Amino acid sequence: MKRTDQPATGNAGGTGTVAEVSSAPGTPALLVLCAAHFMDAIDLSDVGVALPAIQRDLDMASGSLQWVVSAYALGYGGFLLLGGRVADLFGRRRAFLTAVAVFGVVSVLGALAPTGDLLIAARLVKGVAAGFLAPAALSLITTNWQEGPQRGRALGWYATAGASGFIGGLVLGGVLTELSWRLVFALPVPIAVAALLAGLRLLPADPRGSARERIDVPGALTATGALVLLVYALTQAPSHGWLSARTLVLFVVAAGLLVLFLRVESRSRRPLVPLSFLTRRATAGTNLTIFAMWGAYTSFAFLATLYLQNVLDWTPLQTAGAFVPLGLANGALAPFAGRLAARFGVHRMIAAGMLLLALSYALFFRIGPDSPFLTVVLPVMVVNGIGTAATFPALNMAAVARVPDRDQGLAGALLNTFMQIGGAVVLALVTAVVEAGQRANQGDPLAGYGFGTGVIVAAVLAGLGGTLLIRHRTDSPDR
Repeated sequence: MKRTDQPATGNAGGTGTVAEVSSAPGTPALLVLCAAHFMDAIDLSDVGVALPAIQRDLDMASGSLQWVVSAYALGYGGFLLLGGRVADLFGRRRAFLTAVAVFGVVSVLGALAPTGDLLIAARLVKGVAAGFLAPAALSLITTNWQEGPQRGRALGWYATAGASGFIGGLVLGGVLTELSWRLVFALPVPIAVAALLAGLRLLPADPRGSARERIDVPGALTATGALVLLVYALTQAPSHGWLSARTLVLFVVAAGLLVLFLRVESRSRRPLVPLSFLTRRATAGTNLTIFAMWGAYTSFAFLATLYLQNVLDWTPLQTAGAFVPLGLANGALAPFAGRLAARFGVHRMIAAGMLLLALSYALFFRIGPDSPFLTVVLPVMVVNGIGTAATFPALNMAAVARVPDRDQGLAGALLNTFMQIGGAVVLALVTAVVEAGQRANQGDPLAGYGFGTGVIVAAVLAGLGGTLLIRHRTDSPDR
């Protein structure tokens, strides 16, 4: 099917709506984008269970081993804003296919890496590729599926692919590690090849002239530098100390680059991120909400994994299996969540989802050293899956609603940036609280988990405040 390439109403101005779409590209094209999101989510979750095997095989020190995970987060979080703007200016299809190709090639290099340093380098480059892939894929949906139920349905399936990939990565990572940890790193390769070949045929072509605009180089350098240093500081602070000179210097330099970025953008004729976009009420509400939502979820997955293995003595594969109901509940409901959000209001859907998430984390208080799966662990996972299904597609809808077509990639990039930074910040707080509780109660295996769970619940409830800003997106023009 073909879509019209008519410009969005008001694209030459600043308050237009997304371009009208005569017909969406179709289910096969959506499956390509969902496959790439599935691949990215798998790569986020499957590495954790393989770390001990990697350490033994490559003789890596513990300090170096953490960089197998941190390098990916550094590249991903640091390059999202640049990736989103590149997709807007140089073509979303072009950016998406290039990122998928790089992701696949670097996955092969990671699987073959003979040393820990080369594996870390491959993970860094793969994270950068993901930073370009994520906003390009999201903006391809939001500019080709019409705002309303059609887009809600597409984003629902997109969210389902991400949730399925995250849970599938946990399970497949445990299974493949039993054979070889290198298979874990090779897992995304066939998906990347299929998405690349299918995308060349099925994804709509970029509008003519989409590669003629120049990118804001000073803005790109300062924004990317600030985000890279911020993510680096957050990932290193737990091991080096939050008040160490190293950590404080990193935060100060990151803050300085951020101030310089805002100054550059205020004077640029074609800024990387228009300051008026950053100050939009609904944009702020959406990004603050996903900061809290994803930060809480990341921390819960970390805390629950430690608890199930260290306290209940479950195996890595059993622990991964405990998360399967979460993925099933999410996958079953997310395709309908977008349509419900379009019908009843995005802000109402997000608020309901956040309350369900808070309830699921509060249910985790019930867990103990002899907790049965069916009556204690399973309710936590099911309620969490329902809450995630209600929240995540609706947040994606809120992030791009009433945004001009030219800024769709940027909107998706901002959402993903706040999501990644939220995960790092809340996880760091939860980790610090748990460690403090364990130090204060030597010999108690349960020490700290209750306080950590309390921080997670508080983060979600704080994120509810963002829905008060999001509701203006459906009640008033772009603002």
